[in-house]
Amino acid sequence: MPVQFYYVYILLSIRDKKFYIGLTNDLKRRLSEHKQGKNVSTAKRLPVKLIFYESFISEKDARRREKYFKTTKGKKTIRLMFPLTLI
Repeated sequence: MPVQFYYVYILLSIRDKKFYIGLTNDLKRRLSEHKQGKNVSTAKRLPVKLIFYESFISEKDARRREKYFKTTKGKKTIRLMFPLTLI
């Protein structure tokens, strides 16, 4: 039986230089949905670029990581990892 992975991913809006943090079990499909404007949160911020993702075997661990990235401390971590001057 194949292992199910869960992905926490970070997109960067080229338009407004803001990050979007998400979680999915099918990263390829989810990125396609974002790029086609099928996600309400990113549709008006296109184009978006995948700049980071992590994979997890445990959905619980993936949700915990996604939640962390959405906190103030997590957002600071993202800014340290990806200064906009480098992107």
